[in-house]
Amino acid sequence: MAAVPMKAEYGPTLGQLLAPRWRAAPRLARWLVVGAGVALVALAVGLALTLVNATYSHGGRVPFSFAYRGLYRTTPDRGGWVKVQSRGADGALKYSFEVDPLSLPSYSGDLFAELPLYAAGYERTLQRRYSGFVLRGEGKTRVNNNMVGYQVLYTAELEGEQVYGREVLLLPHGDGVREGVDLVMLTAADATPQVRSPLEVAGTGVLLRPLKTFAFG
Repeated sequence: MAAVPMKAEYGPTLGQLLAPRWRAAPRLARWLVVGAGVALVALAVGLALTLVNATYSHGGRVPFSFAYRGLYRTTPDRGGWVKVQSRGADGALKYSFEVDPLSLPSYSGDLFAELPLYAAGYERTLQRRYSGFVLRGEGKTRVNNNMVGYQVLYTAELEGEQVYGREVLLLPHGDGVREGVDLVMLTAADATPQVRSPLEVAGTGVLLRPLKTFAFG
């Protein structure tokens, strides 16, 4: 690329001033400078990517999507559809957001009369899944402006540390709908001072975004 013409009175340019020193510098030093420049560019790109939302879309019988930031894709638990999580420098789990399939038995009447019955049986499954499981509450919860679900709140031990668990049973609108999702959200008890109970999970921090942006279709 040709240099932009410059009047003599405005010279010399920085490049012209540094050129003799650059040519006189040992080859190793020049390679080190180039390498440092490449590393800085890679670092800047990495930082930019952490500030940009990632999205996940799922098709099939229960299509859905959500956005996330500061979380990273990993292998979901058996039977799960997708999991994103964050771990500390020591590898300890900090945050986890997983979407599992939900299938209700046939029922008649209102969905929110059926969900507490389903949750009662599901809580026994959670007792078998987690050591130290303690149910802390359950009930209707608003996910965002368009959806209301039924949440199960608990504390448990996972990978040797205490976690706060909040699961939201969520189904699309429709009479007699039976297929939906179970949003499994976990926060380590020591991950942040802003979360001190299962009820506060996904109320702030990195789990808030995937929950609030979750949408069917």
